[in-house]
Amino acid sequence: MTASSTEYFLRPGTLQLGAPPPLSVYVHLPWCLKKCPYCDFNSHAWKDAPEAMPEQRYLDALRADLEASLPLVWGRTVHSVFIGGGTPSLFSPAGIERLLSDIRSLLPLQPGCEVTLEANPGTFEKDRFRAFRQAGVTRLSIGVQSFDDAKLLALGRVHNGAQARAAVEEAAASFDTFNLDLMYALPGQSLAELEADLATALSYGPPHLSLYHLTLEPNTPFALKPPVLPGDDESADMLDRLVEITGAAGLQRYEVSAYARPGHRCTHNLNYWQFGDYLGLGAGAHGKLSFPHRVLRQVKWREPAAYMREALAGNAVSNQEEVSRRALPFEFMLNTLRLREGFEETLFGERTGLPPSAIAAGVAQACQRGLLEVVHAGDGPRGRVLRPTVRGFDFLSDLQEIFL
Repeated sequence: MTASSTEYFLRPGTLQLGAPPPLSVYVHLPWCLKKCPYCDFNSHAWKDAPEAMPEQRYLDALRADLEASLPLVWGRTVHSVFIGGGTPSLFSPAGIERLLSDIRSLLPLQPGCEVTLEANPGTFEKDRFRAFRQAGVTRLSIGVQSFDDAKLLALGRVHNGAQARAAVEEAAASFDTFNLDLMYALPGQSLAELEADLATALSYGPPHLSLYHLTLEPNTPFALKPPVLPGDDESADMLDRLVEITGAAGLQRYEVSAYARPGHRCTHNLNYWQFGDYLGLGAGAHGKLSFPHRVLRQVKWREPAAYMREALAGNAVSNQEEVSRRALPFEFMLNTLRLREGFEETLFGERTGLPPSAIAAGVAQACQRGLLEVVHAGDGPRGRVLRPTVRGFDFLSDLQEIFL
């Protein structure tokens, strides 16, 4: 990214954004031991031994990508870093340490910056998680999905229940905050089996849980040959029990799929949901960056080989576009309505550069349908909060669609 192209994004425009929102960095490490049949992420099974991955070349490409992106974020402080995938824990602790060192040397990180690394039990080795902590990772997110061997087999996971439990035990010993990913409405899963899975997870006292309904995504093996899943009524009962049990255990549901103890909400994901900015680095990574009069979206080259070649040549961006004035209200509401506590109304203007009238009709319709409520949380202009009702949270897609 040249300085001249940066000047192009700073030219006058019709939007009037406030101060730049918090900036996060997302880093995509695209390799997995095996591609799961339900996964539609940009992940690629490594057919050889994990140690044969082009780790150093990929890290070189990430640094080149970051260096080329710097003019777009000059002077901005990074509030969080998220290393996702793929399976980032396939990379060596030394590789993760080098990555974080490169980021710190080129960008100012906020004191106490949250640094999350995704990890899978199938790549777990004793003391490996501690080495990631020493490398600078502050938060681990473990893709457990289930502790039930039969369910893990049905999901095509490379780990078993015993490996999952050992990984969680090590994470709890090594990190002050960590997240467990669990899935529900799995093939053949009963409510009792879900409760057993959740009880096992809660026995480790996780500060944060991410609980996802298994969905059949297009162009995945599960979409082509669907397994038998619980019906809508059974799935709804499962979600009700998840909310009930996690609440009793002291975890608050603060986002559609996220549950946390006080002080352990995910800073990085909150920035997404509050329509903050994020610089995407790595194969297929997406980014969103705000300027005084426009919002820019970028996508990096998707295939790892192409990404490394192009990033090292200074061309990591495969495509980019300004978010249109017409699309901004929906993009903002699509994210912020996922938050159980909603958002302050003034945030809409700060993050989109648009007047409140751009969403006024949608807000009125959503309130009339009982999906959204306006809460006067305090005095002054920042007192109005828009948040989903209980019904709106249960029928979130219907609520979001009003603003499409």
